[in-house]
Amino acid sequence: MHYRSLSQVRNDLDNGSLTLPELVRHYLRNIEENAHLNAFLSVYGDSALEHSEKIQTKLLKGNAGRLAGLVLGIKDVLCIKDRPLQASSRILDSFHSQFTATAIQRLIDEDAIIIGRLNCDEFAMGSSNENSAFGPVLNPLDNNRVPGGSSGGSAAAVASDCCLAALGTDTGGSVRQPAAFCDIIGLKPTYSRISRYGLASYASSFDIIGILSKSVEDAALLLEIMTGYDEMDSTSSNEPVLRYAELAGNHEKLKIGMLNYSGDEGIDPDILQYMRSISSELKELGHVVEEIDFPELEYALPTYYILTTAEASTNLSRYDGVRYGHRSTNGHDLESMYKKSRSEGFGEEVRRRILLGTFVLSANYYDAYYTKAQKVRRFLQDKTRSLFDKYDFVILPTTPTPPFKFGENATPLQMFLADLFTVLASVAGIPAISLPLGKTSEGLPVGVQVMSDAFTEDKLLSFSNYLMQETLTSKA
Repeated sequence: MHYRSLSQVRNDLDNGSLTLPELVRHYLRNIEENAHLNAFLSVYGDSALEHSEKIQTKLLKGNAGRLAGLVLGIKDVLCIKDRPLQASSRILDSFHSQFTATAIQRLIDEDAIIIGRLNCDEFAMGSSNENSAFGPVLNPLDNNRVPGGSSGGSAAAVASDCCLAALGTDTGGSVRQPAAFCDIIGLKPTYSRISRYGLASYASSFDIIGILSKSVEDAALLLEIMTGYDEMDSTSSNEPVLRYAELAGNHEKLKIGMLNYSGDEGIDPDILQYMRSISSELKELGHVVEEIDFPELEYALPTYYILTTAEASTNLSRYDGVRYGHRSTNGHDLESMYKKSRSEGFGEEVRRRILLGTFVLSANYYDAYYTKAQKVRRFLQDKTRSLFDKYDFVILPTTPTPPFKFGENATPLQMFLADLFTVLASVAGIPAISLPLGKTSEGLPVGVQVMSDAFTEDKLLSFSNYLMQETLTSKA
């Protein structure tokens, strides 16, 4: 039993060769067999089986929701009422959420089954899933390599067939990069497309809930159900919700931009060669493919880290040991209790980003760093959006390297560079998807990233489905 899409599951449920409780037990066995991956922090086995019985009855009566049969994992930064929420951090020890995130509730209302809470980099800060307070997640393709971050647990769970799909969050690539490293699909929608209500914030003007799946059609269906305005989130978009799951599109002749690389980005030669192969193949399929010189890319990474650390320093100030979560027993007065609680509760990477953010927001450096970064962000948004006046889509690698081994990217700078190609879409606020279209000479996965203009997820998903069917991977 190995399903790659909800349509396959529903086919077997409808013809009677499978029941929903049997499917849930299948995933629970896989979770147990893959416990060494450390992808799950909590497994909701009893409630998943209970819900599966109820939804099975609804299936027999013909009134089940659109997601009946979809077993889902949830990244540990999204709220589910009465369930633990820790953002993989000790600062939130023993905390249980008092409400359910809007996006998750919309999925539950359509009969999705939540099977567990997934490990991630602490407060979604990282590119390797080595920063979790509960230990690293292993890549199911090679346990000596990282699964990517911060949604590494979500990617590993889907890739190891512990759930059909998973939710992650993408601030600067945290869905797309682990999807590339684990050889699955990772979708980051347009900023504001999905309500952030019930999401533990890292950087509020960048954070967006994303989807990890094995098929484009499942990503499209999940997106369609989660999107739409939410009165609980003033930043959620009023843009109309389209039928993303209807993936038909006109792909007769598209104009596609391929990012031109200077050679200074440290791109793995196999990835570079594969991108050239994709370019040639698209031309053979009748599309116009042009190389794009985009020297402004070098500004995306520093802009991203200045702004996100600034927002993190503000967002994480609420975790002080007073109202909930970890409270130090070593403090002798209120101030020392604050300091001890935060020093003990936060990990090294989170403390580093809080300090950086506090520095760039300080009175002496605010204009030199934060204000300037905001101006550069607007400049990059305009430059990136202008690309779609000329091109239908822009294609670039998801990552500069294949999944690296644990400890290989030893310095913060080396780790930051893992986000080199994903932060541009995040800074611009546009949708992007990572597709598992290739392999290196060592058999490691290569993710191909496709970007489109804001609020054009319908076109992006349709083209992605076309690429999955027509390019090298589908013919292998």
